[in-house]
This record gives sequence, structure tokens and C-alpha cells, in this order.
Amino acid sequence: MNSLLTLMAADPAAGAGTASMMTTIITFVLIILIFYFLIIRPQKKKDKETKAMLAAMKKGDKVVTIGGIHGTVVSVKDQTVIIKVDDSARIEFSKNAISTVSSRNAEKTAPKKEKAEALENGGEAGSIQGASPAAEEDKEDK
Repeated sequence: MNSLLTLMAADPAAGAGTASMMTTIITFVLIILIFYFLIIRPQKKKDKETKAMLAAMKKGDKVVTIGGIHGTVVSVKDQTVIIKVDDSARIEFSKNAISTVSSRNAEKTAPKKEKAEALENGGEAGSIQGASPAAEEDKEDK
């Protein structure tokens, strides 16, 4: 701090040293801003979404853990979740171990929408749109 004051109080020839110091400070400020907008802010947003997802988890939701175990939520406690992975197997996990939650209502309506869209397009569900005429003839022969 003392050296900064002596630089400012020095003669006008020392103005070049102050200018280089200002350039350095501006560079550091720009680097900090870049880190904030590219790293810190998106990570905070992701953390907020994850907390909301875990808070909205309820019985019957399908979940995937960070270890890759798929199951259905049986019970939700303060810090843990009991997941049914098989008919007789139930595992208790920490809420932090849940990576994705898909609601059971969203899964029930998704296949119906796909089937309805396929029927609207004039094809069957699971058929290939835009197939060649030769492929369609082979399909009819079978």
C-alpha cells in the first residue's frame, strides 16, 4: 500500500508505472468476471435445480442413483430415501445419492403421445417413416 502511494506522489515520469498497474488490475477483474459467469454461476443454478428435484421427490417416483441403480421410491425421509429395486429388495439411500427423478405420471403419458403421433402421421407405432418402396414391398410379402 505504501509503495502505491509513493508511486502516485512521484513525478509525472512515473505515470507509466501506474498505467501498467491499472492494466494488471483490470486484467484480474476481467478474469474473475469470466470465471464467475462461466463456472460459478452455472454451478449454483445446477445445485438449485438439484435441490428442488430432491425436495419434490415423492412416493412412486422412478429414480436413478449416482451408482446406476434404478428403482421406485417407497418412502421419503428427511435425509434418506427407501427405493424398491426388486419385488423383495429395498435399499435405503441418502438423498444426495439420487441423480435423476422421473415422475410416474410423465412415464405413463409419454408412450401414449408417441403412439398417437405415429397414428396421426399415417403409420403404425414403431414403423419407419420415409422407407423406400422396396422395403415396403418386403414388409407386405411377410
